[in-house]
Amino acid sequence: MPTFEIYAESAAYALVLSCFLYLTAQPLFGILQQEGYGGRGTVRWFYRRGNHLRRRYELLATVLVLITALSALCFSFAGVEIALLVAAVAYIAMCILFTYSFRNALKVPLNRTNRVLRLSICFYVLLALLLFGVEMGLYFAADAIGTTLAHVLLRPVPMGLAPLLFAVLLCAANAVDKCYELPRNRKFIRNAAKHIAESDCIKVGITGSYGKTSVKHYAATLLSTKYRTIATPLSYNTPIGIARFVNDNGLDCDIFLAEMGARKEGDIKELCDLVRPTVGVITAIGNQHLESFFTVEGIAREKGVLAAQAERVVLGLTGDYIQKEGALRFGVDYGAEDVTPTTEGTSFTLLLGDTRIPVTTTLLGRHAAEDIAIAAALAHMLGMTPEEIAAAIPAIRPVEHRLEKIVSGGVTVLDDSYNSNVAGAQDAVETLRLFGGRQYVVTPGLVELGNLEEEANRALGASLVGLEVILVGETLVLSVRQGYLDAGGDDGRLRVVPNLKKAQELLSEELQTGDAVLFLNDLPDKYRS
Repeated sequence: MPTFEIYAESAAYALVLSCFLYLTAQPLFGILQQEGYGGRGTVRWFYRRGNHLRRRYELLATVLVLITALSALCFSFAGVEIALLVAAVAYIAMCILFTYSFRNALKVPLNRTNRVLRLSICFYVLLALLLFGVEMGLYFAADAIGTTLAHVLLRPVPMGLAPLLFAVLLCAANAVDKCYELPRNRKFIRNAAKHIAESDCIKVGITGSYGKTSVKHYAATLLSTKYRTIATPLSYNTPIGIARFVNDNGLDCDIFLAEMGARKEGDIKELCDLVRPTVGVITAIGNQHLESFFTVEGIAREKGVLAAQAERVVLGLTGDYIQKEGALRFGVDYGAEDVTPTTEGTSFTLLLGDTRIPVTTTLLGRHAAEDIAIAAALAHMLGMTPEEIAAAIPAIRPVEHRLEKIVSGGVTVLDDSYNSNVAGAQDAVETLRLFGGRQYVVTPGLVELGNLEEEANRALGASLVGLEVILVGETLVLSVRQGYLDAGGDDGRLRVVPNLKKAQELLSEELQTGDAVLFLNDLPDKYRS
């Protein structure tokens, strides 16, 4: 029967090792954050075939098992306590080395919010309890065998396998933390809903398969020339994101523009209950997010909740998927004609009712004209004249990472790293071909397209023929490569590299003055495998 000292030693062992194991788990915290704190999604991602982060943890587990076994065995002559102490030191040293070596494992660093702090505490406690339970169980097993070697090898070695359970432990910690987070978030959102309801400003909801952030940004620029306008920043398009913005800033304005994202059925209704929009904008209906909604019709039903809620609606590139009596429809009540993309911007004829006005913008790409037209239709609906809108269009600037043009050292960089939709990708490639010199495209492919993902990536590959192509990643790019080769692409002009850093190193060696490079869709870490 173990004494109190044995229990105390095992507890101390577990607490200390858990501290350093926790440090090695930081990349997985980042993935959970990118998944919107979806525990199940994180577990599925971690255990899918070929996952890059799981392979690293498998390597860590293998090294921990080997080094603790070797250390304990070499010092077994000094007794069980010394052998276990040496094994623990070796264990800790490997955890520190792993943490340092993979400190930049994620492209998007972990945002260490208060929620992450609470989640870390839950994870650490669960990890320490697991290690303590394993340590005591192995103690009983070794004690039953009754040899020093059993204690030296059986007790510390299996704890090296702990990294393989990180995803499950983090999911469990996340579930525990949600017992605090969900009631707190509901209170936070109710407070924001009260602020919004008390404001007499016009509330505008903006959603769509793609183009939400751009249209919101362009509409804010146009409307701000005449009205006090507030828009949610960046891609704040969830209830908690909008609530945080409203609670922090208030709504002292004439018009409030709220971007609305959706990952699952019911998300748009939840956002409408918060914002209570009287005006809705649906930018487009496409096959983006098929991974979540399975069909385009399912996507349209979810986005259509906003059209049903709002009294006045602007419909963009929605086809026949959404019907709303009295809505302004792209190509019918407004639109963009004679679109001419150039290397310096885009010119087109803006249609607003019976009015046709030639306009020019510094924004690149055919889709820029379409997004501006949607924003212009909203501004016109809210009281701006066509002339006022046309005068304000030159003030519109690119949204960061959306076909943003950057000239550096004589090389033109087209940063379209936020784009991951089929139509936007086509426009970006078309724009790249307008530039002189050698034309490079760097892409990992397109995601969230469900069962259309392979087909869409093959089509993307076919569209890249004639360009210098650098594919980033391992699994997703196979369809892009195959589509490129099937369309007659030159295999000598296509390279596959494991990550963006390698692509940038390759470009630094090859790019010359006059060349152009398009960064198309820099995937978040959760899509890399």
